[in-house]
Amino acid sequence: MAKHGMIKSELIQKVALANEHLSQQDVERAVNVIFEEITHTLSEGKRVELRGFGAFSVKHRPARMGRNPRTGAKVHVSEKFVPFFKTGKELHEKLNPE
Repeated sequence: MAKHGMIKSELIQKVALANEHLSQQDVERAVNVIFEEITHTLSEGKRVELRGFGAFSVKHRPARMGRNPRTGAKVHVSEKFVPFFKTGKELHEKLNPE
C-alpha cells in the first residue's frame, strides 16, 4: 500500500488483480455499486454492517454556538449528520496485535 493510503482506483486495481476472471470494468462497477449502496443506506439514516470489518452509521450533531478561532466571535453552527465508522473485532485485532 502506498504511503498516502489507498484511493478508489488503487482498490479497484487490487481487486481486479486478485480476480483475473473479472474485467477491470466489472470490478469498477462492483466497487461503485457497493459505495453507492453504503451511501444510500446511510442517507436514509440506517446502519451498514460488514461483519469482521466494521459498521458505518450516522451520528446527529445538534445545532450549537461555536466560536470563530480567528476573531473569537460567537457563530451559530447548524445541526448536521456525520458518518461514523466503528471497526469490527477482526479488523481491530489486525490493527492491534498482541
